[in-house]
Amino acid sequence: MTLLSVLVIGGIVAYLLGSIPTAVWLGKSRYGIDVREHGSGNAGATNTFRVLGKKAGSTVMAIDVTKGFLATFFPVFLNLSGLTNLQGETLTLVQIGLGVLAVTGHILPVFAGFRGGKGVATLLGMVLAIHTFGALTCIAVFLLIFLTSGYVSLGSMLAGITFPILMLLPFYQENGLNKVLLIFGVVVSLLLIFTHRKNIQRLLKGEENSFKKKKTQ
Repeated sequence: MTLLSVLVIGGIVAYLLGSIPTAVWLGKSRYGIDVREHGSGNAGATNTFRVLGKKAGSTVMAIDVTKGFLATFFPVFLNLSGLTNLQGETLTLVQIGLGVLAVTGHILPVFAGFRGGKGVATLLGMVLAIHTFGALTCIAVFLLIFLTSGYVSLGSMLAGITFPILMLLPFYQENGLNKVLLIFGVVVSLLLIFTHRKNIQRLLKGEENSFKKKKTQ
């Protein structure tokens, strides 16, 4: 397959995968609830946990992470199948492009009136496919912040900021410094901060929803 065909076919598949509105379909089919009409109004895993509970939230998170992973792993799969020979920063660029389309599909899903979630879980799947060790470290950071504070938003932002920092460390540089991956990490960090700007305002005011506070009430 040529690079152009990978981008076109992979791009369409990536966006459609991301557009699968897991939270919306699960909420409506099993609970008769559109999660976008409750809680934060987002069609994502966090709001599903809040509105429908742990079982539904875990299911949505698993599927949303898988969407991002499959879309981003597509060019690697083609390499393993011998259909292409993308390497180094070129492979990373293609993966990032397809991953971004999957995240875009989650945020603006064609199957749910273009009203989706924030794309954090799908972004996690994307990063897992691009740099597994870095992603796992970010997950550990998220869990540490979440378990100590109860704030999903704070954990998500700090985990995102952690990624580009890790890319500067020799231990995480599989074949030397990948500048494309570093730039990607910086952009993702800024994007997470931007999409969580309302959460930041609530955190500063002490008004942000905390799972830890709910347990003590």
